[in-house]
Parts: sequence; structure tokens; C-alpha cells
Amino acid sequence: MKAAVIEKQGGIENIAYRDFPDPVVGPRDVLVRCRAVGLNYFDIFVRKGMPGLPVPMPWISGADAAGEIAQVGSEVKGWKVGDRCLIDPLTNEGMMGEEVQGAFAEYCRIPADFVIPLDPRLSFVEGATIPANYGTVYRMLFTNGDIQPGNLVLVLGASGGVGTATVQVVKAYGGHVIACAGTDEKCEKLKALGADHVVNYSTHDFSREAWRISGKKGVDVCVNFTGGNTWNPSIRALKPHGKLLTCGATAGFDAQTDIRFIWQREVKICGSNGYTKEDVRRGMIDMADGKIQKPETRTFPLSQLGEAEKAMESRDFFGKIVMIP
Repeated sequence: MKAAVIEKQGGIENIAYRDFPDPVVGPRDVLVRCRAVGLNYFDIFVRKGMPGLPVPMPWISGADAAGEIAQVGSEVKGWKVGDRCLIDPLTNEGMMGEEVQGAFAEYCRIPADFVIPLDPRLSFVEGATIPANYGTVYRMLFTNGDIQPGNLVLVLGASGGVGTATVQVVKAYGGHVIACAGTDEKCEKLKALGADHVVNYSTHDFSREAWRISGKKGVDVCVNFTGGNTWNPSIRALKPHGKLLTCGATAGFDAQTDIRFIWQREVKICGSNGYTKEDVRRGMIDMADGKIQKPETRTFPLSQLGEAEKAMESRDFFGKIVMIP
């Protein structure tokens, strides 16, 4: 099969689109013909290398695959060749693309328990926008964050995959959103997604703007998966007993924390890692039902994975980047 293979960790020049051995399908596995695969920031971490995340080389990253069943293991029931499917990449063997070989290829192997029938109302590209983004958001907001209707939610990095998903889900379930992005164009697109307020953080102090918009009361919830120099301003934007939710650190994980605001306002900081198959299915159903909009996507052929990752790192996109094998 053809695959986008990381030959060694480092720059995008280390990604080679080449032949790679076909996956070996076990009795409880299925082989999926990948038709569309979402790109996530953790794919860049895998390619660059990250402390605590050893990855053997050569390696195939990619997790959010939608496609068709190409082969069924001898013990698998309920699936047949040609069935349309969506992958839940957080498997019992580990995360696809991080701990087991991923889906940036023509085919991928996955335990059958982690495959979901793709709703017929969704295309493969639309399906590939769902797993890591919407799965992460449902777990972060509801399972861990316990957000409530009427909450005012500040969303950092709102123009990317997790960010646009957060904006949509908060609005769909009765919340109010202050969405932050780095350009006026992205802010306008976030308004079109339903954001109540937008802040261009390249020209305005988002923490001060959130304080102003909230009537100097602070926000109920701040969603921050960027980290870096946005961490302390996010804490300052919270109201007493507010919550800071985090599921990543795309701008840096070694952030400084001014703990005065934590104890003085009795705020809560809650991390969220991963999701369940039901979280992924819930995102798929809400999108198919029209409760959340289908996200804006930018597609690349899989042979151009390096260019796609370059666009993600430079934030030269809105919504979701999807690779087409």
C-alpha cells in the first residue's frame, strides 16, 4: 500500500510518501480502506518528537479515519466488506498514529470493537472531522467540565479543529461563547458558526476583553488547549468558582501560573485526556442531525502531508484539515 511514512523524527522533509507493507489483520480486527483522514496537532508532535512519547521509526501517524471495510477478521461479527465506517482511534491497544501504526495510508488495521458505522448522511471527509475533535470536546465539556446551559465560555484557539468544535457544541447545548482567533477573517467565520462575541487576540488582550464582555464578572468556563503565554491570562478571565479546562498545549506546556487567582477566586483547573466511543458517536449523530454544523475543511492529497502539517503549524487554515489517501 501507499503511505505517508515518517522516516525519522524532525522536519517535514522526513515524511516520505512511499510503499509500505500492508497491515496484518488478526481474527478480531478489520482492515479499513481509508478514504479520508483528519490531521491533528498530535500528528506534528509525533513527527517532531516529544519527551515521553517514544515512537519507533519508520512510522505512520494519523488517527481520524473514515472509509470502507476491506477485510474482516475470522472472529468478527456484524461487519462485511464494503460497509462505510468511522474509526474510534483510542483503542485498547493504544492511540492510533501514536502507539500503534496510524491511518495516513491506503489501509489501516483496527480492532473491530473500535469501528463505528458511518451515518449515511455524512461524507467520508465530514466523518474524518469528528473523532479526535468532537470526542475530545464532548468529554472535556460534559464528562469533566460539567458545563451548564447559560454558561459564558471563553474559547482560545477557536479557529482550529477542537476550537470550532467547542464553539459549536457549547452553542448547541445552550451556552454563550467568546471565541478568540488571530485574524479578523477567522473572527468573522467564528461569528458565522454562532459565537456570541469574538476577539482578535493579535490586536486585543483577550483576557481584558473577556472581563469587559462579562460585565467585569469573569467567565464561567475558559477552554484553553494552547498553553504557553495564554495560560495566566486565561486564569485571570475566570469568575469566582470558574473553571479552566485544558486538553493540550499547542503553544507550549511549560507555562507559568500565578496561583493568587486560583486561591483568591477558588477556581478549578481540570485536565481532559481522550474520549470514549460513545463521545465519538455522539458527535457524529449531532452533526448528521444538524445540531452542529459540518465544519469548514481544507483537503490535501496524502502525498502532500508535509505541506498540510506546515499549514497547521502556521495556523494557515480554519476548521479542519483532512488528508485524502
